[in-house]
Order: sequence, then C-alpha cells, then structure tokens
Amino acid sequence: MGADKAYRFLIEHDFPENFAAHVRECILTHRYRRGNQPGTIEAKILFDADKVDVTGAVGIARTLVYKGQVAEPLYTVLPDGQVSDGTGDAPPSFFQEYKYKLEGLYDKFYTKRGAEIAGQRRQAAVDFYNGMLREVSGTCENGNELLREVLD
Repeated sequence: MGADKAYRFLIEHDFPENFAAHVRECILTHRYRRGNQPGTIEAKILFDADKVDVTGAVGIARTLVYKGQVAEPLYTVLPDGQVSDGTGDAPPSFFQEYKYKLEGLYDKFYTKRGAEIAGQRRQAAVDFYNGMLREVSGTCENGNELLREVLD
C-alpha cells in the first residue's frame, strides 16, 4: 500500500513516471521477504536502512514495545514446564521473534556500510537476549521448585 501511495503522490506532483516507478519498486522490496529482493543500489540502501533500525539495543527495545502493544508475551512455556528459547515456536513471543527474525538479520545486509553498522550493534542484541533468557528461565525454574515443595 505504501509503495502505491508513494507512486501516486509522485505522479500527482509531476515527477517523471520512471522515477515514481523506481521509488515504488524500492519500497516494495524493502521488506524482509525472500521472493522480492531489492535489485538496485537505492533499493538496497532502503532495505538496509530499514533493517539497521531493528538491530542492536534499539531493535530489541522496538520489538519489546511492539510485543507489549499487541499483548504478546516475552516467552512461552514448553510442555515440560521449561521456558522456550523461541526456536521453532509457533505462538508469538519476544523470544520467538528474536529467533525467527532478529537473530538471523545480521547476515542479510546488501551494503557494506549497512553490514558494518549492524555488526557493531549485534553483540548488544545477543547479550540482551541471552540475559533475558537466563533470567526468565531461572525465575521459572525457581518458581516450579517452590510450587513442587508446596504441593508435596
């Protein structure tokens, strides 16, 4: 929808049709999809700029804010009572989003500069995820032990 809006706006404001079509194509390919990859340098820059925005600590913060807005949990609990790290989870959670999208994002950049910026931010995201997983898992395990003591 955004790509078409941009195209119409540019046409209505007397930009050349080929320029408007190019902008539309850049917008269409900036999303994280395998079948619609950016082909021009402008599209690659837009793609990378969009993805850099979800890397590192800022990317983690944005993801957590979004998960809160849509009332999705930080994690899910496996049938054995352990906290899932998000790998292969179907239900949405912060850990699932990290494993599905954020963790692998760092190898998907098209430009050298985009990859450099993302690389500088990567460890902050890894450290946060690992720390959160450790804390949540420890709290869950402790709570399960206390519950067993009460129930025994």
